[in-house]
Amino acid sequence: MGSNAEAPPNPWVQTPCIYSKTLSRTAGCNIYLKLENLQPSASFKSRGVGNLMSLAIQHHGPSKPAHFYCSSGGNAGLACATAANSLSRPATIVVPLSTSAFMVSKLKLLGAEVVQVGKHWSEADTYLREVLLANDENGVYVPPFDHPDIWDGAATIVDEVEREMCDKGGYDGIVCSVGGGGLFAGLMIGLERHGRLQENTRKVRVMAVETQGAHSLALSLEKKKLSRLDAITSIATSLGATQVAEKAFEWGQRPEVKNCVFSDAEAAMASVCFADDERIIVETACGASVAAAYNGSLHSILFPELSEKEFSKLKIIIVVCGGSNVSLDILEGYKAKYGGDEKMLVKFKRRLG
Repeated sequence: MGSNAEAPPNPWVQTPCIYSKTLSRTAGCNIYLKLENLQPSASFKSRGVGNLMSLAIQHHGPSKPAHFYCSSGGNAGLACATAANSLSRPATIVVPLSTSAFMVSKLKLLGAEVVQVGKHWSEADTYLREVLLANDENGVYVPPFDHPDIWDGAATIVDEVEREMCDKGGYDGIVCSVGGGGLFAGLMIGLERHGRLQENTRKVRVMAVETQGAHSLALSLEKKKLSRLDAITSIATSLGATQVAEKAFEWGQRPEVKNCVFSDAEAAMASVCFADDERIIVETACGASVAAAYNGSLHSILFPELSEKEFSKLKIIIVVCGGSNVSLDILEGYKAKYGGDEKMLVKFKRRLG
């Protein structure tokens, strides 16, 4: 192990936690936004993936040429390629043939080697493990969400929130999106470390949000066992893990946690409204969490026992997890497709009228 002077640079940054007057007015309580979209890779993945890669270099030794391999054409792959740049190490991203040219181009611009193989993720991941990684003694596998080092990286969000909210009177809840569960597991680990899940402290409640068609945590909680979706049918493809990490399933059973499943229309229109309200562009995987501020669920589901007056005093953090699968044209498409969705309009009535 090298000395502190030899430790690799931190591949993620501390992000601001800002008060949102607009979302607070709509939600009926005090909303703070933890802006993980400002990470180097444009998503929270920089923390977990970056932490795993940084620790791998320390484990291998600074002089050993660790080569990172990741089988994600989404935000985890972008985080791996971005962190590899900052750590001055090579990265190979293996993606299925269905991966868009847009994402492949982004990965290549970051300097990563991109290999396209297989019809879907599992075939790409098998090729990575059995062909590439098996023949590289310096290879390091970078999973997208299911690893303790990734959870520990995500847990640093809570470390920052504790400092940022200290002079604001603390906080009462956190909202996050759940795909494979790496972010959610990390937040729960962080809350536990800071004593926020103990009976004799100010307990923090957590809303774990999914979209219909990517609701693998909800399925497992319903069946009371770790379960797998047959397929991902949601437009929020970054939440597209057919099965959550076992650790996420365990945390999901805690009494402080409320699991919510929103529609694609809610996630999409939350992204549209968020762009108008905060001038921040996020993909639907993040819009799912933001939707909680627009559809009334923070009060009705997370704190149903409180009166409106009591609820108005609470401070709730929404983790703006970011993501790269979004553009102005995509948001315009969502507005055209989902802007007239009747169920969404009822739930978003405080925002859309």
